[in-house]
Amino acid sequence: MFHYEKFSSFVRRDVPLAMYTRLQLGGTAEFFAEPSTEDELFTLLKHCRSENTLVRVIGSGSNVLVSEEGVSGVVLSLAAPVFCGITIQGQTATAGAGAKLGRFITAAVTQGLSGLEEFIGIPGTVGGALRGNTKIHCGTDIGHWVESITVSDFDGNKNVLSRSSVSFGNQTGGLENQLLLSAAFRLDREDAVLLSKRMQKNWIVRKAHQPTGEMASACAFVNPIPGGVLAAELIEQNGLKGMKIGGVSVSERNPSFILAEPEATVNDVLRLLKLVQEQVSKHSEIELETSIEYWK
Repeated sequence: MFHYEKFSSFVRRDVPLAMYTRLQLGGTAEFFAEPSTEDELFTLLKHCRSENTLVRVIGSGSNVLVSEEGVSGVVLSLAAPVFCGITIQGQTATAGAGAKLGRFITAAVTQGLSGLEEFIGIPGTVGGALRGNTKIHCGTDIGHWVESITVSDFDGNKNVLSRSSVSFGNQTGGLENQLLLSAAFRLDREDAVLLSKRMQKNWIVRKAHQPTGEMASACAFVNPIPGGVLAAELIEQNGLKGMKIGGVSVSERNPSFILAEPEATVNDVLRLLKLVQEQVSKHSEIELETSIEYWK
């Protein structure tokens, strides 16, 4: 049993999670933790382990869908400043897991460090990008630039992993059972002015292919073949662009995104994801993966 009263200074009960997700859907967290120091974090993790309390980590919620019934256990947010710091020394740029990916990339580019500018415009945190091993269309993954990652296990034990000890070849980077705290990236030197112009161009191009407007949206599908056919192309080829179930639809602007209207439900999202996957598999013989993580 989780003893909430021990952590009442930074843990709240029955917190609505919709406001913490890009789709703005879903129920409440039984407990929602926002530690402000590493000591608070590690003490919480050790207690949760001893009481067999499930811990989930939420970043920017760009790829999280929460059950309407909510989730039990502790939902952990690393949004405090201690987990969001950015430092640059020489060719090494380091960011806390809670730092916004775009802010980190901009900081590196301003200092004339290149390599990550191709990822500009991708929503989320540094920790989320590493956990999902974010890739760009040419096939390069963000793990390519990692020098080391500082993690904690769910017993509250801190450790530093070298790049060679992390399996960045797969979708998750082999970090499923680790809580990311920060990462150091070894980047290339380049003229800061030219690099900034390239980053701005990349940002404009990416934003031009993302939904606009007031509806909540999320990138829902993974490109199946790096450097090959895009998920958006497969969805459009199968006549699914604009497909709608309830209050959720496939984006006309970029079919790899889904849009949620105010009346949308979690079930609408699940049904639409399943429909798209089934139709693509049936007609294109490609198993399209969803990037949406469903919490229930």
